[in-house]
Amino acid sequence: MTERVAGVRLAPYTTLGLGGPARAFVTATSAEEIVELVGAADRAGEPVLVLGGGSNLVVADEGFDGLVVRVASRGIEFAGDRVTVQAGEDWDGLVARMVAEGRSGIECLSGIPGLVGSTPIQNVGAYGQEVSQTITGVRVYDRKTGAVSDLPTRECGFAYRHSAFKEEAGRHVVLAVTYGLAKDGMSGPVAYQELAARLGVALGERVPPAEARAAVLELRRGKGMVLDPDDPDSRSAGSFFTNPLLTAGEAAELELRTPGFPRWDMPDGSVKVPAAWLIENAGFPKGYRRGPARISTKHTLAMTNPEMSATTADLLDLAREVRDGVREKFGVTLVNEPVMVGTHL
Repeated sequence: MTERVAGVRLAPYTTLGLGGPARAFVTATSAEEIVELVGAADRAGEPVLVLGGGSNLVVADEGFDGLVVRVASRGIEFAGDRVTVQAGEDWDGLVARMVAEGRSGIECLSGIPGLVGSTPIQNVGAYGQEVSQTITGVRVYDRKTGAVSDLPTRECGFAYRHSAFKEEAGRHVVLAVTYGLAKDGMSGPVAYQELAARLGVALGERVPPAEARAAVLELRRGKGMVLDPDDPDSRSAGSFFTNPLLTAGEAAELELRTPGFPRWDMPDGSVKVPAAWLIENAGFPKGYRRGPARISTKHTLAMTNPEMSATTADLLDLAREVRDGVREKFGVTLVNEPVMVGTHL
């Protein structure tokens, strides 16, 4: 644990490169330190921001008027197919290691920036996989009760880009995550058409995990979704909007506005619509700019800070213009995926 430091700018700790100063900033290198720091701040009535990799975060230009606890805990433990990982481990580093060991279940989540602790909160997913498919338990510190507990998957409330942790934002601090990753030398069944086409296989087939990882990284790089200091499009928080889930009635209304719109029919009767398609067809193409903030030139779902000269206000002005334009044309309201700190869309 490092000493508390005042006035640390948060921008360098986010992939967007945005965010003002923290009133106080400290790094926690173990689960015990995380609990100690957050618990003490809560008892003192001090606001707390638990900071992971900053890849899914939009921080206000004014910064954060409280204590920022940067998670830097490390450690990976194995028990057969069960892999327990401390919250501060790098996510893509974990994926690379599991793939190298021939373990399957998270290979399609390659290239996603951030730390392990954030994966259950957002139920991170991509290319047909979600972490909820392999998570068997999450160790959390409950700020409401002051207790540390191990929650089984059934108590995590996982849904599309959602979880019980997101439902009660800030209540639980993730300390470690346990995944069930079989060491059988083959990927999970390929469940995403774009990935299947890149791999040259049919949906449902399995390939060596390293092949799936390589293909996913290729696809993500083509969309500016792999962090790269030489790629201005990667200066983002990933997908800024989630794909809307419409009720059958809402989908019927959209069909009247836009016959034949792209859609995925979900098992519960809802309809998922690609947000990227809505954005482009509302008049916001790749590379659309508002001041120093820009939609990625590779993917319309990413709002970027390409020259690192934008402010958070600039980025949100662009995001609001996109959201409002989509709502006006299609009657669908896009919802931001990144967590907002000290600001809102």
